Amino acid sequence: MRKRLVVVGGTGRPGWEALPDAVLDAVRERTGQVRAVRMKPGRGDGWFRAALDAERGRVFVKGARVEHESAWLLEREAGVGPLLGALGPEVRWRVTAEGWDLVGWEHVEGRAADYAPGSPDLPRVVEALTGAGRLACAGAEVAVAGLRWGAYLDDRADAALLDGEALLHTGWHPGQVLIGEDGPRLVGWGMATRGAAWIDPACWVLRLVLAGHGPAAAERWAARVPAWAKAPRRALDAFAAAQARYWWAAALERPETRARGLADAAAAWAAHRRGEPGAAAEGQPAAWAARGGSHAPERARPRPAPIRRLRRG
Repeated sequence: MRKRLVVVGGTGRPGWEALPDAVLDAVRERTGQVRAVRMKPGRGDGWFRAALDAERGRVFVKGARVEHESAWLLEREAGVGPLLGALGPEVRWRVTAEGWDLVGWEHVEGRAADYAPGSPDLPRVVEALTGAGRLACAGAEVAVAGLRWGAYLDDRADAALLDGEALLHTGWHPGQVLIGEDGPRLVGWGMATRGAAWIDPACWVLRLVLAGHGPAAAERWAARVPAWAKAPRRALDAFAAAQARYWWAAALERPETRARGLADAAAAWAAHRRGEPGAAAEGQPAAWAARGGSHAPERARPRPAPIRRLRRG
């Protein structure tokens, strides 16, 4: 008979006790008796995310219904787990039952990084980026940078500038960089991509601009990451322009999400790369982001294929 638990942080997605009995039994075989369930925010219906306090220790569980349109994100994240070493959480187990696919990860202790100007966390993020720059794909089934962003480049031939064998995180949301006593850890690898190692610090530039850095200041932080120095100027220019279009398209497709702020941050960075006056003013991009989606990319053109069709690479 199932023991009822008080679940902390209900979010509207299936809770612990709403999962099928076969799924709960399979999880308990690996964790022992579950003592507490702390639900975590995430992707909504069809997904399960929670920290379990269990007999054999704490574990972070993420899962999705196998027919969910974004279940492939879980497959990708679990697939790259063994390649991450100490930088990412260890994959402990995986169960599939009753139409659910659940993965148990090492529970990473830490708080979300603070990207604000002057934050003492910024050097720690540089540390995480430097470590990430040493990761290689080693045959992992992930997206390919040139395919993922190629449709957004001025010249599709420039997709070759994104080529490489580095295993890229590409997200760099501050909640994916956890600052703990043992150093920074990087979680949330569902959008892992194969490409040039400089792409990850370039993705971080957008997050820094969104957090209130001017584009020039954001690039100075990115320049502390060794992989950034290997980026040709033309590649950075092309990538910045592509990001402006990518996030503009995302904001049009999903206006209720954080894509609106990233669209403005990307537009600010692209303007800086083009040398437009005032683009690097400190604090200005944060004001743009707060307005939410007011800047379409330069030389606006018909929107490329929806982003969801490009992500698998």
